[in-house]
Amino acid sequence: MGARLKIKTCGLFRLEDIEYANILKSDFIGFVFAKSKREVDFTIAKKLKSHLDSQIQAVGVFVNAPINKILEAIDLRIIDIVQLHGNESIEFISNLKSKTNAKIIYAIGINNENSIDYTKCDLVDFLLFDNIKGGSGESFDWNLLSKIKLPNKPYFLAGGININNIQKAIALHPYGIDVSGGLESNGYKDFYKMKTIITQVRQNKGV
Repeated sequence: MGARLKIKTCGLFRLEDIEYANILKSDFIGFVFAKSKREVDFTIAKKLKSHLDSQIQAVGVFVNAPINKILEAIDLRIIDIVQLHGNESIEFISNLKSKTNAKIIYAIGINNENSIDYTKCDLVDFLLFDNIKGGSGESFDWNLLSKIKLPNKPYFLAGGININNIQKAIALHPYGIDVSGGLESNGYKDFYKMKTIITQVRQNKGV
């Protein structure tokens, strides 16, 4: 039996979203601190975090943000884990690692068989495979994962996952499933969609 598949519900920005995550027992939730329709500032995120079940880890999504901003979010206990979703350099990641014990997720846009920078992968704790345009709500060609030499790191699968393709995502046996737009109706998190996806993830017992 493998480890239990994890679920990360990303792009939460309302108190209702946090309540949904608490009820449905997400493993991780994501706050987006980058230009996005789901962007939140630290004030809002801190308030939301105060209502989050302590068993759920909060991930901060940053895109080419200054290190000081990331460290501030950690110091304020707004986030537990850092997700780098930009073009952060090896030097940047090394510097960040030297200044915090928080775990780091490194997002990689997959568009061909040469999409992975293995040196960066060695520096981080988790990987996240996404569409080259992260946050677009579109999936990449998941068949590429069978053609790429995957680093020996646990990875989240992201990009265009929804109630229609969740089973295909689960069948790839990632460490975790990361869903955002696929949990929404009219731009807001939809409890029914969240429940449907999380239930299917929970029914997966590993292999």
